Amino acid sequence: MTALGGRPSATPPPEATGGAEAPREVDVVVLGGGVVGSSCAWQLARRGRSVAVCDGDPTRGAWAVAAGMLAPGSELRHGGEDVHALSLAAARGFEQYVAAVLEDSGASARTDLGHRRTGSLALAGDVDDRAVLDDVLELQRALGLSAERLGARACRRLEPHLDPGIAGGVLVEDDHQVDPRRLVAALRTAAGRRGAVAVRQDASVLVEDGRAVGVRLPGGREIRSGVVVLATGAWSGLVDGVPDDALPPVHPVKGQIMRLAMPAGDPLLTRVVRATVRGRPVYLVPREDGELVLGATTEDAGFDRTVTAGAVHDLLRDAAAVLPGTSECELVEVQARPRPGSPDDLPLVGATGVPGLLLATGHARNGVLLSGLTGQVVAGLVTGDGVPDVAALADPTRFRKDSP
Repeated sequence: MTALGGRPSATPPPEATGGAEAPREVDVVVLGGGVVGSSCAWQLARRGRSVAVCDGDPTRGAWAVAAGMLAPGSELRHGGEDVHALSLAAARGFEQYVAAVLEDSGASARTDLGHRRTGSLALAGDVDDRAVLDDVLELQRALGLSAERLGARACRRLEPHLDPGIAGGVLVEDDHQVDPRRLVAALRTAAGRRGAVAVRQDASVLVEDGRAVGVRLPGGREIRSGVVVLATGAWSGLVDGVPDDALPPVHPVKGQIMRLAMPAGDPLLTRVVRATVRGRPVYLVPREDGELVLGATTEDAGFDRTVTAGAVHDLLRDAAAVLPGTSECELVEVQARPRPGSPDDLPLVGATGVPGLLLATGHARNGVLLSGLTGQVVAGLVTGDGVPDVAALADPTRFRKDSP
């Protein structure tokens, strides 16, 4: 799993090994075994539905390299109010979600999910960056968020290792974080303990008389089901068998991320830091085990997973401008993955024009944060238990040509 450096990441992604023999019939087939698909499978199985999860490579999704920031407050931007509303609803229920996953997976406090309320500190590298931060602060306050403007000295009192040149910041206390790799491992265990079956193969959707009736595996074997959930992330628009008018408008957005190891016994950072350095975004996410995750690259590069020297250089340079001590950290891992973007940055979760086919995709940078809420919505639609009102923001029918 190590791309660079001498030791593996502390929490490598669950491997794509094993998997049970495909059943002939289940209540629901979930295509995609990432954080969203695994959450859907677990929540469906928890409500008594028989579930099969089909994924030929469940380590390929963006979740495997995600930083795990649960930060609807500090990620708020003008024009993103709907994304914020959805993210805030997910964040409010995340602690209960994590507790239920831990209970069903049998995990103990010693093997928890890295869920911590550390808060976020948004920083400005110079006066121009501070003006941008102040603009966002006005929007945060207008929406009733708890956000506090801090001067440079106050920022350094909170985080003494910050660069002295930092121009100021905004503290958002309610933001929190989770370790996505641990979360997915626990979700898969929890789903399995509830009876969900993992099939290590990709599959195409079976449609008969205009209705989704299951999936077909590469060898020709079929799994019949009353519902198919499309949760294949950036690949969702490429799944065979889905009628053209039901294919989600999802596109891959490449992101590159780095994992460092902070010096033992001397944590450089205690809370999530998001910074703007000469107009460029960078984030730093510290883990309790000493890992420090760096990221923020966004590229229109399709499914390319090449780690580029330029991105590595830019991330290290901008991180060092915020936290100089990163230059002395061990470089453990560098990876790239495609995130599932959508035309309006909102996910697509819900019914399609094809009966029996549900979408759970297009989560872009928010898949980990929205995974619990997405699973709740999908399970509610399947069981008829109802869904939260905020789920209307993610209704896939908003992209249909005949939509009002």
